[in-house]
Amino acid sequence: MLRYTLMRLGVFVGCLVVVWGAVYSGIAPRGLGNSNGLWVVLLALLISAPISFVVLRKERDRASVQVAQRVDRMKANLDANRSQEDAVDDTARTQGQTS
Repeated sequence: MLRYTLMRLGVFVGCLVVVWGAVYSGIAPRGLGNSNGLWVVLLALLISAPISFVVLRKERDRASVQVAQRVDRMKANLDANRSQEDAVDDTARTQGQTS
């Protein structure tokens, strides 16, 4: 997941540099008044989102598989703990009934 996040951040930074260069050179319009920095960031976010969606598809799928495996492992551990508690409780009940 960290790898995907860093790759996504890299795509955003790349887009930010390109958009900043385009605004600075006059290819893209400047923001109104003091909003130029916000304009550049928002435009970079808008451009980087579909690029990340397409380019990082395999990495996103790999990260989702890892997260799903981790969740399944945690569920299995919870079920194992629950069954251990049930076994101890059943043993205590049967010993309590025979005593």
